[in-house]
Amino acid sequence: MLSLKGGVGKTSVTLGLAGAAAAQHLRCVVVDLDPQANATTVLSPGEVMFTANDVLAGDHAVSISDALAVSGWGEPVSVLAGEPALERRNHPPDGVPGRHHVRTALAGLRDTDLVLLDCPPSLAELTRNALAASDAALVVTEPTAFALAGAQQALDAVDAVRRSHNLRLRPAGIVVNRFRAGSAEHRFRLDELIAAYRELVIDPVLPERSAVSRAQGAGLPVQRWPSPGAREVARIFAGYLGLVMSAAGSGAGPFSKGASR
Repeated sequence: MLSLKGGVGKTSVTLGLAGAAAAQHLRCVVVDLDPQANATTVLSPGEVMFTANDVLAGDHAVSISDALAVSGWGEPVSVLAGEPALERRNHPPDGVPGRHHVRTALAGLRDTDLVLLDCPPSLAELTRNALAASDAALVVTEPTAFALAGAQQALDAVDAVRRSHNLRLRPAGIVVNRFRAGSAEHRFRLDELIAAYRELVIDPVLPERSAVSRAQGAGLPVQRWPSPGAREVARIFAGYLGLVMSAAGSGAGPFSKGASR
């Protein structure tokens, strides 16, 4: 998944898709490339021997198969844990990008139906690395004054990486998150996005529902949270999962949260 700023629900969308995949008994891997490691916290894997930082360590990298941990959600969902040390990878000290480190690491995955890459909230090195490894990119935004400009910047980054590093990469769409139907501002911003990117804005939008944060706080997928709001959001994520799998060619590749393969 992909976004240019924190707090728009990028990780929530990643987790919603992972929960939808688990509900359909698909083998899903969540790769947490965000130094904040919020996806790792919610997925609550048991023993974590190695993290994404270890897997991206260059010549002394750990194999991704050795670093994956089964999530607290159960066997269908595995996680490559994030950690704060990943920030070093986001801004290489020598200024030399390792644009294909994530792609090289993911080549070691086997028997996986879907890989979800949770990117940092920026277009720095880790996000571009994720895009270079992905088949499709999902842009996440909120219906605010900055939504249009942010979506354009994210889509420009997807196009730049596609042309320079990854010809199979395509945008899967724009998820408008935390939408309040009763807000005139939200309706105006949604209309603005649709006018600019009609074919990319995914319908339906994700409504603002407290069940999402409550499920995350309990370390559960929203699909298992017992409330009408959770069931509504779960149905939407099931539809998003079909779109993501189609955009990624139904292969066992990554998808960026901005990205999926």
